[in-house]
Amino acid sequence: MGTMEQLRQARVITAIKTPYNDDGEICLETFDALVERQIAAGVDGIVVGGTTGEGQLMNWEEHLMLIAHSVATFAERILIIGNTGSNNTREAIKATKYGFATGMHAALQINPYYGRTSVLGLQAHFNAVLDIGPAFIYNVPGRTGQDLTPDFIGLLAQHKNFIGMKECQGNERIAAYESQGIACWSGNDDEAHDAVHQHGAHGVISVATNLIPELFCDLLKSPQPELNAELTPLMNWLFCEPNPIAINTALAMTGAVKPVLRLPYVPLTQKQQEQGVELMSKLDEKYLVGEQTAAIIAENAFKLY
Repeated sequence: MGTMEQLRQARVITAIKTPYNDDGEICLETFDALVERQIAAGVDGIVVGGTTGEGQLMNWEEHLMLIAHSVATFAERILIIGNTGSNNTREAIKATKYGFATGMHAALQINPYYGRTSVLGLQAHFNAVLDIGPAFIYNVPGRTGQDLTPDFIGLLAQHKNFIGMKECQGNERIAAYESQGIACWSGNDDEAHDAVHQHGAHGVISVATNLIPELFCDLLKSPQPELNAELTPLMNWLFCEPNPIAINTALAMTGAVKPVLRLPYVPLTQKQQEQGVELMSKLDEKYLVGEQTAAIIAENAFKLY
């Protein structure tokens, strides 16, 4: 397990993409190449099997294998945060125990989604997983349908294994948490620069770093409003459809991953890809993850599983 000090020092954490082979199975060789680029760029940690990494499309055997593989291959060079949360508390407990048994530094835990519960139920759920080891708590009401309110988090933050929040409810809330000594990482790429430099956030847990890790790391080192303004249209494009549709498509367009997707995700349309090519062409290619100039891929060239 990582020490709380090490975990709270992390500035840039990538919600790493999970790539697939032509048969729709996880491609570890490509995964390793993606992580190596993140390390070279100076990223502090990766979330394995998060929403961007499509943990929701894996069975637990795949999910825990990928966490264990990440630990065995990279844990001495980068923080490994396993997304072992679930709306099923028993499953979350089991997965979190396995994740820590394989050596992950921390867990990412989300509140029960779809089958929402009471505030007392939330408290019991989070205490059960926090008792196992250090965890980031992820608040994203747009996906869970239930906001984790500041009053609730104020109580939860007293747990010894509470690292901090991945917060998607805006910079005012982040600033309020940070003023109370509750560590926060922005969950919104387009708000991350201001979150860190104006509102005191510890950092970001990012999607865009999959594509532009060096630029994003640079963005958070010091205030750079001009660079932030330059990158914002690309960051917005990466969320033109629900994540991870655009990042999946973008990394295929640059040759970083094969054009293979798991349903229900499908690629961006040709028009949307054209917008992406225009935005990516404005950047020096050395800053884009991939082996080729960004190019449109015919929708029928994608394999869907």
